Amino acid sequence: MSNPAELSLFARCGALLKLLGPGVLMATAAVGGSHLVASTQAGAKFGWQLALLILLVNVLKYPFFRAGVSYTISTKQTLQQGYLGMGKRYLALALALNMVASVVNAAALLLFAASLLSYFIPFDIAITMSAAIVLGLILLILLAGHFEGLDNIAKAIMGVLIVATIAVFIVALSNHSGVEAPLNPPSPYTLATLGFLVVTMGWMPAPIEISSITSLWLKRQCASKAVTPKTALFDFNLGYCVTALLALLFLGLGALILYGSGVELSSSGIGFSHQLISMYSSTIGQWAHWLIALVAFLCIFGSALTVYDGYARVVAEAISLLTSKEKAARNALVTPVLLAMAVLSFVIVLFFKSALLAMLGFAMTLAFVTTPMFAWLNHRLVQKTVLHEDASPNRLVRILSYAGLVYLFGFLVVFIWWKWFN
Repeated sequence: MSNPAELSLFARCGALLKLLGPGVLMATAAVGGSHLVASTQAGAKFGWQLALLILLVNVLKYPFFRAGVSYTISTKQTLQQGYLGMGKRYLALALALNMVASVVNAAALLLFAASLLSYFIPFDIAITMSAAIVLGLILLILLAGHFEGLDNIAKAIMGVLIVATIAVFIVALSNHSGVEAPLNPPSPYTLATLGFLVVTMGWMPAPIEISSITSLWLKRQCASKAVTPKTALFDFNLGYCVTALLALLFLGLGALILYGSGVELSSSGIGFSHQLISMYSSTIGQWAHWLIALVAFLCIFGSALTVYDGYARVVAEAISLLTSKEKAARNALVTPVLLAMAVLSFVIVLFFKSALLAMLGFAMTLAFVTTPMFAWLNHRLVQKTVLHEDASPNRLVRILSYAGLVYLFGFLVVFIWWKWFN
């Protein structure tokens, strides 16, 4: 006979899982190129030296991601409805930036996911063909299951990803043979490495416009479930902390396995994917070969899946709000926008099919350049809105918000000077 205490524990865990949603989806969208590529490369190039920067970026961007949850749970409106309330020009600015970011980011993740998929195919296949397979699977899931299907898939992906990544990290740490680091390791904090730092920070933990996607997902969740400010913030904080933890774990994997090896990473999609997985498994053990490949693919596929869904909904909502369409027409616009994103992102893949790292670097740099504007929009909206007392930012979050704006705009000015005037 079952123990009542055990039943109660399972019941509580089940109730907790049901409350999780937008935060987990945000984490799934975030844990992609920024972690598997940027964090891993940071560890491979500089060891643990960039751990503090990665942690700092996550902390300073926190208030702007949190704004989507605080505003929506307090007003039952999305961030984009809030932008419209401040004036059409604010929403138009967000729409223009999102339209560009949606296609570029989706294309980068599609190319990476296609490269990783080819690892599981026992015969040579063109990257465009594997990209078509991944894109077809994404469209099938989204058009058939919509939000409910995406919600369940995201929870499964994040569960497997967290367990697998922690397992691989523990094994790497225990098997670390202490590869001799350079006697005079290069410093990452120089003008020469500024471009690399920008790429590392661009998607760390994700582009800030993901906050609009989280806001929209939360509004949908509130329509079907009893969500309180406390549970909404718990879901968000849990997802955000997971992304920060995974970023440090992937940095650690790069530092433990690749740092000091002297191996140059390939710039091609299939070459990079095979090289990365092979180096990890050869160091950790061949038993982990397929585990690493699975972790990598789930990481990028989950990110691509949520990005296609989220950006399509955000762009469709913004167009509808600006053209004063009814809710039914707004919902009907999601599918055409999703299909347009799919076509345009696939066209970009056709042009960048042999330059994965260049494509990812461009997408992350673009995200870094647009991030300050989204941060300012979210900061301004939260400042102008009376929020629920349980969702209102405390003094520390408000200080972090101002510090984050100084950091984002300041670093952007430095980057522009370095890129075009130095």
